[in-house]
Amino acid sequence: MSRVVVISNRVMHPNEKKPEASGGLAVALYDTLKETNGLWFGWSGRITTKEIKPNVKKDEGITYAIVDLTKKDYENYYNGYCNEVLWPIFHYRLDLVAYSKLKFESYKTVNESFSFKVKKLLNNEDLIWVHDYHFLLMARELRKLKCTQKIGFFLHIPWPSKEILTALPDHRELVDALLEFDLIGFQTRKHVLTFLDYIISELGGSVEPDGSIFALGKKAKVKHFPISIDTNKIIKISEETDNSPQVKRLVKSIKTDKLIIGVDRLDYSKGLELRFAAYNHLLKNHSDHIGSTTLLQIAPTSRGSVFQYKEIRKKLELSAGQINSAYGDFDWTPIRYLNKGFQQKSLMGFFRNSRIGLVTPLRDGMNLVAKEYIAAQRASDPGVLILSRFAGAAEELPDALIVNPHDPEGVAKTLNYALKMPKQERLRRWLNAFDQLHSFNINIWRTHFIDALETSIITK
Repeated sequence: MSRVVVISNRVMHPNEKKPEASGGLAVALYDTLKETNGLWFGWSGRITTKEIKPNVKKDEGITYAIVDLTKKDYENYYNGYCNEVLWPIFHYRLDLVAYSKLKFESYKTVNESFSFKVKKLLNNEDLIWVHDYHFLLMARELRKLKCTQKIGFFLHIPWPSKEILTALPDHRELVDALLEFDLIGFQTRKHVLTFLDYIISELGGSVEPDGSIFALGKKAKVKHFPISIDTNKIIKISEETDNSPQVKRLVKSIKTDKLIIGVDRLDYSKGLELRFAAYNHLLKNHSDHIGSTTLLQIAPTSRGSVFQYKEIRKKLELSAGQINSAYGDFDWTPIRYLNKGFQQKSLMGFFRNSRIGLVTPLRDGMNLVAKEYIAAQRASDPGVLILSRFAGAAEELPDALIVNPHDPEGVAKTLNYALKMPKQERLRRWLNAFDQLHSFNINIWRTHFIDALETSIITK
């Protein structure tokens, strides 16, 4: 196999001896890079006053090359175009877009600068795997530098509909640049079809049965690669939590076997306000659940300096307070809302001891929490996954209870059904979902993508 070069927004630092601390994606990338003595290139997470050369280190066969961002690029490229333009548009929130040409120019500058820096580190036979919306222009910039290596791109977040995307002034330039990749990967079939609709109806392009697309005089291949989890590892971790002091503390404090859990990064795409509204409807319309259920919502703060995220936190704190005041008692709190993160082992233990996994994003590329929840369950007495139809995971997990997160009363009705679901039905639904996770885990995901890129015959 050729050497794999991974380009991503953030790079697991070589001093982090346990890649699992950075999440399942980091583990999968780490394994791929280790197998091929690969190169991992991306942002260091640091801000500097002036541009400097990449900091290159080698550890256990992997070469790490990390670069800093200037304060100006951090504000205009990262906070600006990535998080205030692309993120809301790709999550169907045109009302939150704060667009400016200055931000797009910074986005182009960083993609160009990163391409120039990584070009110096490339070998002729490398396979280049670019990740996510931060680097939509990367292949174009590398081709300008005469790079002929096969370059693949994988988008971790949703691809928006043509009607949404065309509201972005730069949509045509972004897609034109995307077509410089040999392989373009999305999370779901729906995202592929949405992308193809743009190619055909907006660009007048064509699509072949094998997924090859032709537009703007260019050719690329498009395919869906649904990301997954390390299923066996999650099972092992969750089984070990039966003796975890932290998990025992949770079980003892809840005083009920009907724990409802949600774990999400604090973000407007996760639908947390509507989730609290749904739980409020449950308690209001199904009073038998008062005192017998608890909603544990874990929502670590992200992008805390961005105004919208500060507002979300205020609204959630107010909503949780109102619900707890209306229904709580001296020995029972309906909602436990925590703005902090937990180690993976603790989370898997929380999942394992909950009756309901409530995963209701308004829009999500995949949502691995849904898959982790399934893998963490006890086979003898599993819980129930309630899943938004707008999460990519819904395409693979039809045996979850699929809901519309924009309908809090409907979600409340589903919560009531799930809390009363007979064990036999819980087992059937869980087994079908569990079989899917066993047949397609994160290692299969990464090998499928690399194999597809390696065997691509598209030349630029």
